[in-house]
Amino acid sequence: MQYTVHPTAIVDDGAVIGAGTRVWHWAHICNGAQIGERCSFGQNVFVAGDVVIGDNVKVQNNVSIYDAVTLEDDVFCGPSMVFTNVNNPRSHVSRKHEYRRTVVKRGATIGANATVVCGHTIGEYAFIGAGAVVTADVAPYALMVGTPARRIGWMCACGERLPNDIGTHACAACDSFYEIGGNHCSPR
Repeated sequence: MQYTVHPTAIVDDGAVIGAGTRVWHWAHICNGAQIGERCSFGQNVFVAGDVVIGDNVKVQNNVSIYDAVTLEDDVFCGPSMVFTNVNNPRSHVSRKHEYRRTVVKRGATIGANATVVCGHTIGEYAFIGAGAVVTADVAPYALMVGTPARRIGWMCACGERLPNDIGTHACAACDSFYEIGGNHCSPR
C-alpha cells in the first residue's frame, strides 16, 4: 500500500487512492472514490463514492464530501465546512437522481464552517472565508465572505489579499502580478 490509513479509518474496496495520501482517525472513504496523491484527510472525514479529488488536497476534520463533488489539485477544505448535493432535500422524497455537481477548481480554499450549496463552481485560487455560504459560482481569485457569500476583494495564488483597485497590481508577499477588473482578476 502506497498510502497511509489509520487503524480506525475505513477505506472500502474499490476506492482509488494515490501514493503518499494519509487517511486519519475515524475517516471513511467509499467504494468508487477517486483520490490523488499526497492528500490528507483529517479525523471524521467522509468521502462518498461519486467523488473525484486531485493531488495535494487537504481536508480538515469533520468534513463530508458527498456524491457529485470534484476537488481539483491543491484545494484546501477547512474544519467542519459543508458540501451539499441536493438543492431541495426532503427526508420522504428520494432525489438521488437530482444531484447537482459541484466543482472546486485548483488551489481554492474553503474556510472553516463554510457551506457550499450544490451545483456551483468555485474558481481557481478563490478564497471562501470562514462561515460563508456559497450560493452561486465564484470567480477565480475571488475573496468571498458572508451569508450569502459576496466578493469583497481578490486573493493571490500564494494566499495574500490583493489590492481591490482596477489595474495591474503586484502581490506584496510574492511579487506575482495580476490584472484586476471590475468583476475579474487574472495573473499577468
